[in-house]
Amino acid sequence: MIPHSKPTLDNRDCDAVLEVLQSGQITQGEYVKRFEDKLSEFIGVKGGVATNSGTSALHLALLALEAGKGDEIILPSYVCTALLNAIHYVRATPILVDIEPDSFNLDAKRVKESLTEKTKAIIVPHLFGLPADMEELQSFGIPLIEDCAQALGATYKGKQAGGFGALSIFSFYATKVIASGEGGMVLSDSPHLLERVRDLRDYDNRDNYRIRFNYKMTDLQAALGISQMEKLPSFLERRKVIAKRYSRELPNIPALLPPEYPDRKHIFYRYVIRVEGNLERLLEQIKKEGICCERPVYRPLHYYLGLSDFPETERIWSSALSIPIYPSLASGEVTEVIDRVKRLIEER
Repeated sequence: MIPHSKPTLDNRDCDAVLEVLQSGQITQGEYVKRFEDKLSEFIGVKGGVATNSGTSALHLALLALEAGKGDEIILPSYVCTALLNAIHYVRATPILVDIEPDSFNLDAKRVKESLTEKTKAIIVPHLFGLPADMEELQSFGIPLIEDCAQALGATYKGKQAGGFGALSIFSFYATKVIASGEGGMVLSDSPHLLERVRDLRDYDNRDNYRIRFNYKMTDLQAALGISQMEKLPSFLERRKVIAKRYSRELPNIPALLPPEYPDRKHIFYRYVIRVEGNLERLLEQIKKEGICCERPVYRPLHYYLGLSDFPETERIWSSALSIPIYPSLASGEVTEVIDRVKRLIEER
């Protein structure tokens, strides 16, 4: 079975984790600080705070902006439920908007129509590895939280995604761009916001009491994250090579990849094709052929909330199929994916 996603690990990663194990310092320590410094330097911001997951990172980012009951947080419907969870953690109100038909990112026009006096923040995912239109979103004057879980290494107008918002969050889950098993990070150029996040991450040894959390990353995870960061350029190059081959050898299957944006660098976290007809049946057929494909977003958020009027989200969700793409996907496996996906779709 060729999995839909998998981490790309090697002996250097094993050695990095073994070094921490042998040191005896396996909880949050010096490696976490090094990982924070390495990622914030790469993105080009003043600092970062590592957490135990991307969801925790988003939760703390919202708290740093003092989002709470009565506040509205704008986000797209076409995204995973982690974002919705974090908003509900702080008891704020999610305001869902539709996506652009080509980029699959937030539709800035819809965002503008949804702004009210209660709007506290806009969560901006860079979906599938393509940066959103940050310039237009910044023009609204509302704090932005960039969700870079799928976009580490992507750029907008020559600047790294994650360097535009008041805060940005990253995930290092096993199948993300780089993997530490679990883990996340909040980045910002604001020392004040970083200090608020850092204070809330750990509940112990405080002179005052407030609700704080046990959201720390371990040095084991951080060591793996640092090792993975060193291989990021090769990871991104391999994704690009595979994506180009798919585009070249699946010419009659409509790709849902966005058009070329001269001011944006896509990292191809996902390669998504359009399929007409019964998508669930095709997923089962492909799996029987030994290839695991997925809907790139399991279910739009507006379905959970009983909302309607998200035509672009529904159009994409009803036809989008994500095929395997990750750095450790071998050339022979790419050939198998191309041959079997092409045959099954052409036989429909």
